[in-house]
Amino acid sequence: MATETETQADPQAERHAEQLKQAQQHLQSGNFAAGLAAAEAMLADAPANSPVDTDVLYLAAVAGRYLKRFDVAEEYLAQLHRESPEYGRAWQEAGHLERAQGNADKALAAFQRATQFNPALEASWRAQADILAANGQSADAANATAQADRLKTMPRELLAATNHLHEGRLLRAEEFCRHFLRQEPKHTEGMRLLAQIGIKLGILNDAEFLLECARTFDPDNIQIRLDYIDALRRRQKFVQARDEAEALYALGPDNPLFQSHLAIESMQTGEYDRAFELFDAVLAKIPNDPATLTSRGHALKTVGKQADAVESYQSAFAAKPDHGDAYYALANLKTYSFSDDEIAAMRAQTDRTDLAFMDWVHLSFALGKAYEDRADYEQSFQFYQQGNELKRRQTRYNADDMQSELHKQAEHCTAELFAKHKGAGHAAPGPIFILGLPRAGSTLLEQILASHSQVDGTLELPNILALAHRLRGRKAVESLYPQILHDLSAEQLAKMGEDFIENTRIHREDAPFFIDKMPNNFRHIGLIKLILPNAKIIDARRDPMDCCFSGFKQLFAEGQEFTYGLEEVGRYYSDYVELMDHWDKVLPGAVLRVQHEDVLDDLEGQVHRMLDFLGLPFEQACLDFHKSKRAVRTASSEQVRQPINRSGQGAWQPYEPWLGALKAALK
Repeated sequence: MATETETQADPQAERHAEQLKQAQQHLQSGNFAAGLAAAEAMLADAPANSPVDTDVLYLAAVAGRYLKRFDVAEEYLAQLHRESPEYGRAWQEAGHLERAQGNADKALAAFQRATQFNPALEASWRAQADILAANGQSADAANATAQADRLKTMPRELLAATNHLHEGRLLRAEEFCRHFLRQEPKHTEGMRLLAQIGIKLGILNDAEFLLECARTFDPDNIQIRLDYIDALRRRQKFVQARDEAEALYALGPDNPLFQSHLAIESMQTGEYDRAFELFDAVLAKIPNDPATLTSRGHALKTVGKQADAVESYQSAFAAKPDHGDAYYALANLKTYSFSDDEIAAMRAQTDRTDLAFMDWVHLSFALGKAYEDRADYEQSFQFYQQGNELKRRQTRYNADDMQSELHKQAEHCTAELFAKHKGAGHAAPGPIFILGLPRAGSTLLEQILASHSQVDGTLELPNILALAHRLRGRKAVESLYPQILHDLSAEQLAKMGEDFIENTRIHREDAPFFIDKMPNNFRHIGLIKLILPNAKIIDARRDPMDCCFSGFKQLFAEGQEFTYGLEEVGRYYSDYVELMDHWDKVLPGAVLRVQHEDVLDDLEGQVHRMLDFLGLPFEQACLDFHKSKRAVRTASSEQVRQPINRSGQGAWQPYEPWLGALKAALK
């Protein structure tokens, strides 16, 4: 996927831009030899170890095709696919190249992949229609033609925004989309597109609002309704998402798409029997559907039916051998060991040049786990590293920016701030925040405490992060947060605390205490204590090398971009420790630090210590946490269903030869 970067004006960048422009002009004028020569000169000039410019590779491939130097074009396209596996225009060019060589079937597959990654490519839809019609597949050809015709009539700004969105230029996409919506404020496709951009940027509240409005204006638009359900789920409004899915299901109870969405939303609200019933209904109509088998496996894993989950995942990749999601789901059980045949099958898929990007990512992490289990640490590290490098291409994470953000917390959240607002906020005593870094043992602490009769376990709730985002103000100006905390009134702080209690009620039952296990909340302890002064905070901490390397090995669903590099995760850990030291100084006694290794050494002592901090009586169930039947949705779900063990302790040590960057970042 092509990514959006911000470059400072410098002579080298200006020279590169001018060279690229000249190469493009050569191609536009039909001077393909000059265009290819210019592109190759730029590639030769590129600094060693720097990312390859995908625009230049694309130009070289196009020029090679027009010159009928097909081997040259294929070489540059192969490199382009490696650099940007989901770059739609690269696959469109691959289709043109195959077609030029008379390979209609390969051309069709390439054009289909192009529109999968960028549905705004009209030429790829037209080419599909031509090939399908020649094959006698008239219905499919008509569908492709309809897609092309739809694009031809799409407003110019929205077509440009769609292209920018699917090629990774999110800010340009947003610019085009907002400009169009200023002229046509009720255009539902424009609203849907802007919502998609918002989701990519993590602005979920705006995306939800846009889709809610679009649904009101065009209630019969199924895609808008599906996108709205997705936005609600991302905001963890699970009951509302399920109700929306239920309404769609009522329109067509036999529709597998509607059945599948309702099954997924039923899982989120804990209605697993309903989810399994719906998954079975989908599989009765579409036997061996890999996506459904994988989702069903996730549900089985969540409720503790590991053997059934394994069988469902294995059925998924048996039906689709490149379905990396199912392989990684097995690895993510943490307790599953791959067979020789499964490893060979995964290796065969990763050797393909046309493997989809996320399948490549999933298989890389799964192979890392497979070779780790066999003590082949060099191969294991190579695959973990590959998976992380691929994911890092997708992220916009910057360690300097994160460090600056955390330093601002220390700069503005002072002892004077808390003295000024003493007595403000909402007095609810129920919230328990378990925070820190992911893979630090927070799921274990949650499982222990949620086994207590007076404590509800919930999820990694997004509410505090969403509130901090709102306090920042619009992205176009400098962030107002956290300095704005000085200006909030007692009434505003109380209202924010009350809203947190009300908005999280959906995730808990009727116990007087409940846990929010979002690890990233450590960045916002100041905000938490201002709006919920009686909230209890537990810092789950683990040995830095164990914690950071465990994060590096983990493929997170979203939100933990700092883990996709050894230096990045090490810097983040160091910055976290520094900020926690600050909270200890300005909020003495507000945070209970629980060291994971202490829990392993003295479970009962640490359980008593936590319960005393929370003001709760001891219950034996907290020591027998592994017997709990509660659903657990994190990567550690199978590990916390076992008695205390030390299997993860020192897991980094066999990888030490390759961890120099991490050790340096941890100082």
